[in-house]
Amino acid sequence: MKNWIKSGSPWIWLNGGAVAICMIMVVGLIGLIAVRGLAHFWPADIVEFTVTNERGEEQIVMGEAVRSQIIPAAVAEDSGVILPEDFAEDGIITRHLIKQGNRDFGRDFAWYPDVTMSEWRTPQNAIMLERREWGDFFGFPVEMRVDDEVFRDEEVWPALQASVERTGVLFDDLRRIERFEVGRINQQIEGLRLEQRRLALDDTISEAEMAEHVTRLEIERGILDAEYEVLRLEMEELRAASRRDTLVARMANGQEVTMSVSTIVRATQPNTMGMFAKLGEYVYRFWHFLTGEPREANTEGGIFPAIFGTVTMVLIMSIIVSPFGVLAAIYLREYAKQGPLLKIIRVSVYNLAGVPSIVFGVFGLGFFVYIVGGSLDELFYPEALPSPTFGRPGLIWASLTLALLTLPVVIVSTEEGLARIPSTVRQGSLALGATKSETLWKVVVPLATPAMMTGVILAIARAAGEVAPLMLVGVVKLAPTLPIDGTFPFVHLERSIMHLGFHIFDVGFQSPNVEAARPLVYATALTLVVLIVALNMTAISVRNRLRERYRSESD
Repeated sequence: MKNWIKSGSPWIWLNGGAVAICMIMVVGLIGLIAVRGLAHFWPADIVEFTVTNERGEEQIVMGEAVRSQIIPAAVAEDSGVILPEDFAEDGIITRHLIKQGNRDFGRDFAWYPDVTMSEWRTPQNAIMLERREWGDFFGFPVEMRVDDEVFRDEEVWPALQASVERTGVLFDDLRRIERFEVGRINQQIEGLRLEQRRLALDDTISEAEMAEHVTRLEIERGILDAEYEVLRLEMEELRAASRRDTLVARMANGQEVTMSVSTIVRATQPNTMGMFAKLGEYVYRFWHFLTGEPREANTEGGIFPAIFGTVTMVLIMSIIVSPFGVLAAIYLREYAKQGPLLKIIRVSVYNLAGVPSIVFGVFGLGFFVYIVGGSLDELFYPEALPSPTFGRPGLIWASLTLALLTLPVVIVSTEEGLARIPSTVRQGSLALGATKSETLWKVVVPLATPAMMTGVILAIARAAGEVAPLMLVGVVKLAPTLPIDGTFPFVHLERSIMHLGFHIFDVGFQSPNVEAARPLVYATALTLVVLIVALNMTAISVRNRLRERYRSESD
């Protein structure tokens, strides 16, 4: 036994076991997130049953079964459940969480114990409507009204599908006009207002010149007002066309409701779908989640603005931190004089890596937003004050804060890469007549490029998952416009953005509808993990190519 211990085999087995446990934990965590998140998009059957409520009355419930839970009978009685007389007080019961939808008429999620439920039924004509407001609707179609034409019985469902598709196109056209055309006009009108105020602040302009400028601005504003009036009439026509179709549906309790088809995103009949139809619906829902916009306090819709904001911020952060981190490491390693001051600087860099991220957020808010951004507003945008342009949280300040946060990682990785270059390489280059700068930039730095990319990879991995500092310097709950669009200057660094990490925090802890938000937390977390892995794999691929390139050149 002593010889076996001295041989080092126990430590090998211990390390191998630790690695195996870590891999099991990582795979288990990702598997849990994937199962809980991806299962949300599967079109489950709509069930219907009769239940006895607290007053002893029977009511019909319809919805999707979300999950089940076993609880003691005493807990059920405390919550108002009336148990059968022959049921043991110390027994246990199973209760089911049902997504009832129809939030505009009551609770959309409710628990029902199985002892008070009748046998579940799956009515074939039951429909699920995904709405733009008030969540999903479960019920039965009664009739469709398209202008003066009425569809009933078997004609309702085809007419509803066609109407949903038609109104969806109209809604997209309306959003396009509101977001791009009207947005462009509003931006130009705001530019004219700021130009007039800028002229008013300029003391060098005479009254005659001022009158000419005002006349020109009024003419331009009149042209823009005329363009807006044309768009307004077009939008009114689109709204009227989308509201002409109405659906009459009956809920499980027999109440009939009338709703405009323009409020419906998608209509499905899960109980009539086969496996392939459900698989197609699953792919559609998941794709809509990745490419759509959030609705209903982020508990409905998609997360595309958060994905776009996360990727844009990480890319800008990488562009900023890479040259600064590499140049700082080169100076500290190749040019700075070794001594106590350099040791203090290195210790400070190492300590900076351990500072809590929220401290960087406070620093970014105070320095970047208020001081730098406020100074830019005073110098270049005085006509817009007191409304800030750069003196408020935005994409550029979030990227700079994350760059400062990850700067020590890049510096340390680059220094280690430079230190691993053999001194014989430097001496050989110098012996062949190269200068120190030529040796550094043409020989040493290319060989240390893989280490620099390692630092960038670690910086991307940390920056993409940070939340605390971003809440102060540029990330918001809902950003209606993307930071990149077709309006000059195309990349709007002053705008606030959405972020997947903050979206998870907001949906998980700030949502008014916990049950509706629960699966979205898992789905968004899985998306963030996959996004980080994709960014890292891209950077690793670039690093490997550089490594092979310079290795072949050195051979």
